[in-house]
Amino acid sequence: MDDFKTLIAYSRKNALRRMIRCLFAENILDRSGLRFSEAGNEATYALKDGRSHVFFSNIAKGPADTVVNDGDVVLVTDEGVRQVIHTHHDLLDVLRDSFDFEPTDEGIAGLKSDMENSLMNDAHARQHRQQWNARLAAAAREQGLDSLTDYLRQHASTKDAAILLDQWGSLEGHPYYPTWKARPGLSDEEVEQLSPEFNAQVPLRIAALRADMAKSESMPHVTDYHSWFASNFPTQWEQWKASLNDKGLDESEWLPLPIHSWHLQAYVLKNFAAEIAEGILITDGPDIQTLPTMSYRTMMPVLKESAPLIKLPIAVWMTSELRSLQAKSIHMGPRISTVITKILEVENGFEQRLEIFPEEIGVRYKNAITQDDHPGRHLSVVFRASQQAFERSDECLPITVASLFTRLPGSGRPLFTELIEHDGVRANTAQVEDWFRQYAKVVTHPVVAIYLMYGIGLEAHQQNTMVLFSPDGKARSLLIRDFGDGRTYAPLLEGRGYTLQPHVQPGILPTVFEGDIEPVRMFVLDAAFLTHLHEMALWLTKEYALDNNRMWDILREETEQAFAAVRERVSPQLWEVERKAFLNDPWPTRSLLRMHMMQYSNYRIQHTLTNPLNVVQ
Repeated sequence: MDDFKTLIAYSRKNALRRMIRCLFAENILDRSGLRFSEAGNEATYALKDGRSHVFFSNIAKGPADTVVNDGDVVLVTDEGVRQVIHTHHDLLDVLRDSFDFEPTDEGIAGLKSDMENSLMNDAHARQHRQQWNARLAAAAREQGLDSLTDYLRQHASTKDAAILLDQWGSLEGHPYYPTWKARPGLSDEEVEQLSPEFNAQVPLRIAALRADMAKSESMPHVTDYHSWFASNFPTQWEQWKASLNDKGLDESEWLPLPIHSWHLQAYVLKNFAAEIAEGILITDGPDIQTLPTMSYRTMMPVLKESAPLIKLPIAVWMTSELRSLQAKSIHMGPRISTVITKILEVENGFEQRLEIFPEEIGVRYKNAITQDDHPGRHLSVVFRASQQAFERSDECLPITVASLFTRLPGSGRPLFTELIEHDGVRANTAQVEDWFRQYAKVVTHPVVAIYLMYGIGLEAHQQNTMVLFSPDGKARSLLIRDFGDGRTYAPLLEGRGYTLQPHVQPGILPTVFEGDIEPVRMFVLDAAFLTHLHEMALWLTKEYALDNNRMWDILREETEQAFAAVRERVSPQLWEVERKAFLNDPWPTRSLLRMHMMQYSNYRIQHTLTNPLNVVQ
């Protein structure tokens, strides 16, 4: 077992690695200024002061302008004085004057603070992870198994195995978030009690919201919220109903509203004190135990059955915003789920490669007198059906994509190695290529098809996407969740005979686009291609010491096949334009580090990266 000092050192290095990657990806540091050694594993970067440079002792540049630093970072002056940089604080101080813009002192201080908070949480999670991994390894060994996934397949329900892997995989986070584990405002104890990477269990309070003070949206099959809730949560329904009846209240005039226990104490009791006093909101009621999933505030009830997942607001600062649940998400989730469900029926799930967690119903507070939409984003809920996803007869195991990169108990290698090497023998190049080709096919074909034919952008990134793996370790289909912020291009959807009513609200970016398809395309490229498939190609290349471009050659071939598969069903002009955008043009992505240093004064800053699929570069 590593001591905490060793874990902190690892997390500091992890933070430096992330920041260096982001600085060059966003061209905050001009990436053309990196001077690589002949061997290609060392580099220098001249600072704007003209008197010093930074030396990177073990650095590599991969496709899509991906700069990964695994060695020392050293400040070298003209006189030859060398100073090793150990922290992100010092690195920011050294590099700041060489940025392509001038961040404010407040912006730099905020970034330093959030990164420090993030890496401390990372180190604590890794400390917890050592005991958790030891328990998992021991449990597998007791059954005579070396493989974590084989153990879970044989000794847990599909739901329990999927949620355990989802929590267990909640470690690294988004590859382009420099503050990947920041939870400013929470104590160490609260982080441990609330976070999936600590295998936490969190109770939700089933409060009561007066029905005339609520707005809701549901899929067509949900005709009555009360009966829907009673059938999905029968024990809590009876307790909730009895609690209201004991107060002399009629349950038909109230709606059950789950509230995260921390959010209730830290935010709701204070900020909704007037509503509680007026009798609009009743906060005493039964509790339900839940497991926080990778998204932190989407909760899986601890019940034997596959109950709906519960997505909630929680007033924790994560990636520099309070995690609310806005009216847009409440209304658009069920609407998009309805449309996609119909499309999947017509298209046979795109060769049975795509499934979803449909968002059956959303409820939010909206004061009937003031008509103020703002407070309800902190008093709301969305329910996602999980029964179809988890109660399976095809022997497939759903694994959240981020979990595939998480290091296994024992070997310390990424989880995907266990799927590729299901016989326990280290895979050769041909086996890795075959595995990735199938994986890329499973992701690209449905994502490209539903985008090109219906204008629906699936946000298939590492956290929103589960991949279903058969017992032989091969990818079989996608299982996508989280549609509240999903983007859709209306002309393509309407051309197929479907309509999607947008939720329009002042100051809120709409998610149904009419004019330019670019925002939907960016959504798809950023989530499914850059932060998911490109990342998988990077990890496979490093783990198996593969030729530097082979994985991207395969990804290009499968993307070409995905386009070819739908060519006859879309207009030639659209097909040509989109094919070029996916295969040749630079890929757009959000400038997360720049936004953070600018203190999120603009949430819509983007940059582009060299397209790794473009063979003419």
